[in-house]
Amino acid sequence: MKLWFKSGSPWIWLNAAAVSTCLIMIVGVLGLIAVRGVGHFWPHQVIRFVYQEQGKQPQTIIGEKVDTNITPAVMAKSTGFTMADDEDTLVQYLIKTGNRDVTGTDFRWIQERNVKEQSEPADMMVVERREWGNFYGQLVEVKENGQTIAAGQQAWPVAQIKIDEALAVFEEIADLEKNRIGAINYSLERLRLKQRKLELNNRLDDAAKQEIAAEKAGYETEYQQYQAQLAGLYQKIRNNSLVAKTESGSTVVIPLTKMVRAFRPNAMSFFDKVAHYGSKVVEFLTDDPREANTEGGIFPAIFGTVLMVMIMSIIVTPFGVIAAVYLREYAKQGFTTRLIRIAVNNLAGVPSVVYGVFGLGFFVYILGGNIDQLFFPEAAPAPVFGTPGLLWASITLALLTLPVVIVSTEEGLARIPSSIREGSLALGATKLETLWLTVLPMASPAMMTGLILAVARAAGEVAPLMLVGVVKLAPTLPLDGNFPFLHLDRKFMHLGFHIYDVGFQSPNVEAARPLVYATALLLVLVIVGLNLAAIVIRNNLREKYRALEG
Repeated sequence: MKLWFKSGSPWIWLNAAAVSTCLIMIVGVLGLIAVRGVGHFWPHQVIRFVYQEQGKQPQTIIGEKVDTNITPAVMAKSTGFTMADDEDTLVQYLIKTGNRDVTGTDFRWIQERNVKEQSEPADMMVVERREWGNFYGQLVEVKENGQTIAAGQQAWPVAQIKIDEALAVFEEIADLEKNRIGAINYSLERLRLKQRKLELNNRLDDAAKQEIAAEKAGYETEYQQYQAQLAGLYQKIRNNSLVAKTESGSTVVIPLTKMVRAFRPNAMSFFDKVAHYGSKVVEFLTDDPREANTEGGIFPAIFGTVLMVMIMSIIVTPFGVIAAVYLREYAKQGFTTRLIRIAVNNLAGVPSVVYGVFGLGFFVYILGGNIDQLFFPEAAPAPVFGTPGLLWASITLALLTLPVVIVSTEEGLARIPSSIREGSLALGATKLETLWLTVLPMASPAMMTGLILAVARAAGEVAPLMLVGVVKLAPTLPLDGNFPFLHLDRKFMHLGFHIYDVGFQSPNVEAARPLVYATALLLVLVIVGLNLAAIVIRNNLREKYRALEG
């Protein structure tokens, strides 16, 4: 036994066990996120419960069974439940009842022992709305301009047609409001800033006033035309609605302008559910969020995350490489250089929120405030770059990940044999040419390794971004069709902050929980995708220069 311990084998097995345990835990967490996140979009059966509590009248409850909780009898009694002698456990169901505008809540716990009957009627309808969450009930009739056009069995196919027509009109309205009218508003604001700048420079003469007035009149004329188009589009669907019956028997009028889709999950075949699932996934990836970020899509967060990481990579790579080249190739190796390396290594361990505070104080208030005074005085008192935005978030994360790139690049430079440098110099190349044409290309795989590590860390950071640019909901994307197209001063959405906001700041926790899993899964996939792209580039570079290294 002593010889076995001295051989080091126990420590090898212990290390292998620790690594295996970590891998199993990681796979388990990712599996849980995947199952909960992917299953969120599947259309679940709508169940009708006949529910009767002791001493009360029976009632009807309609909704989706979301969760089941099994509590031992002893624990249930200690929390105030009355248990019979023959009951060993208390089984409770969490039901998503929807109809928040009617009942005031989306979810309800019920006890299995009080369920007298449950069924899955084929005519149960689920309506996804832009406000007030889901509606569960039965379709009664379809109205157009206040008149009933279909009722009974004919109401459902007519309702589907009218909903599709309303969605097509709503897409036109969204395009007009967000793109065309949004572009006009942006141009009017730039025109106002132009006029203000001329005033500050004492160059606002009569000719300039006439030119600005003519341009403004053109924008206003175009704006009025779009407003007339909007009024016509709204008129098409404003008075169209569905009349539905709730679980209590009362009727509710649901305007088509507030609807996203309506479906009957109990009557759907497997392939119908697959098609529905696909449409929900596409909506999740391409649409804007709604209902306090608990429903709809997360495209702005995906776009903001990827764009921020790309800008951060563009900033951190040259600075990290230049710093590593100086430390390894040019700096005199001594106390000062060792001190700089110690400082760089220590920077890698600084909490990320400290970088956020530094970014807010230095980049936003000092640099941004001075930029506004020098280049955007016409915008005062509203800040342009003197407020958190995409640029400052990217620079802050570049500073956060700079030590990783420096260390990786320096290690790559140290692995290149000195004979290669000496051979290049012997052939007449200068030190700069040797570095640029020979050493740096061979060290590029190490640079990509540093960039991979930087991307992996930056994409998941949340704390510093809360201080330097990320917001709960961004009205416009940082990249659009308005000059200068890339707006580095705008705030943006981020997947990591979206998870925090939905999971911890949402007023409706139960409704937000599935979306947290789905967003977390997507964030993992985005990070994996960015890393895979960098790994492919690194491997190609490694194969390209493998012969020279040998």
